[in-house]
Amino acid sequence: MIEQPDSLPTLSAYVHVPWCVRKCPYCDFNSHALDPDKIPETAYLKRLFEDLEQDAPLAQGRPLRSVFFGGGTPSLLSPGAIGQILEQLERKVGFTADCEITLEANPGTVDEAHFRGFRDAGVNRLSIGIQSFNDAHLQRLGRIHNSDQALRAGDKARAAGFDNFNLDLMHGLPDQTETEAMADLNQAIELGPSHLSWYQLTIEPNTEFYRKPPALPADDTLWAIQEAGQARLSAAGFAQYEVSAYAQPGQRCQHNLNYWGYGDYLGIGPGAHGKVTRTDPFDIVRTRKTRLPKDYLDTNRLLIRHEEKVAIEDRPFDYFINTLRLVEGCPAGDFSRATGLAWSSIEPTLLQLRDQGMLEWERGSLRTTDRGFLYLNDLLTHWLP
Repeated sequence: MIEQPDSLPTLSAYVHVPWCVRKCPYCDFNSHALDPDKIPETAYLKRLFEDLEQDAPLAQGRPLRSVFFGGGTPSLLSPGAIGQILEQLERKVGFTADCEITLEANPGTVDEAHFRGFRDAGVNRLSIGIQSFNDAHLQRLGRIHNSDQALRAGDKARAAGFDNFNLDLMHGLPDQTETEAMADLNQAIELGPSHLSWYQLTIEPNTEFYRKPPALPADDTLWAIQEAGQARLSAAGFAQYEVSAYAQPGQRCQHNLNYWGYGDYLGIGPGAHGKVTRTDPFDIVRTRKTRLPKDYLDTNRLLIRHEEKVAIEDRPFDYFINTLRLVEGCPAGDFSRATGLAWSSIEPTLLQLRDQGMLEWERGSLRTTDRGFLYLNDLLTHWLP
């Protein structure tokens, strides 16, 4: 039986910028190498605004709680372009009073003046793609910045007025030792970010690393890095709240919390994905835009928004693959609100997982155990309908 929720989820917006200076060998995102001087900024903005005009009704009167500029390398756009996009988002959809606005930046593509420009344009949070402070590892990863630029990124951000910024850092890099991984993590902590995305390198299909696999650290080294890193982050005041997200008190990323809390989001730009809840009748719809930049920018083509309803039988997996990424889990009562399904429809499976030590219920919230957290994808793929 499908239940009608009392209210719609919170709403965010993701804006995709598909260009980067160089395609990294581990990257499977919709990103395309292009000389920064050749980025068609004016044409991109025109199509982006048409895209937003098309999607604005999906907001259904809800303001945006967060905006995230991802890529590619969004910091390749001018601060003026970012400002224009934010003006259109605010005019067409609207912002909450405390809307979090994040821009991904590469240390090799910005200076303090650019950071200040982004701040003046309305960006209030940065996510800086460091990945490593080791020059040899940066070269192996195909990054365009060096260790010195990485070290100065935090100071530049703070000097430009950003107290809230994230550093992206990877571990388990080709031939990386535990000592090297911990040196990277210690250096990141010393830069004083409010948030750290610390995650293990994985080899994804359709990447250069997949075609020519590098030698990765052995499993026991990876486990030693994970254990030592968790302890170091905790000692530095960073609390883990998601699989790879660590934050100082009060500095969790609201945009990602909206994803993992099964909120709604508009996806604007080439290849951008969105999720929207509709009422009368109740439906959960996944959207995606034309992927290739050349097709997206072609004015002879219609801006296509592909839509696919999440089938009723797929809603439990779609919900839990997001919400169980959170260390704190999810309130049991949110399942029905978000999916329109009765809790009783999924309870037998969850009880079985609880009995096997994979899940636990505490104070009305469902969360994975430490064991379940380690095998989350396998847990959901094999057990949930």
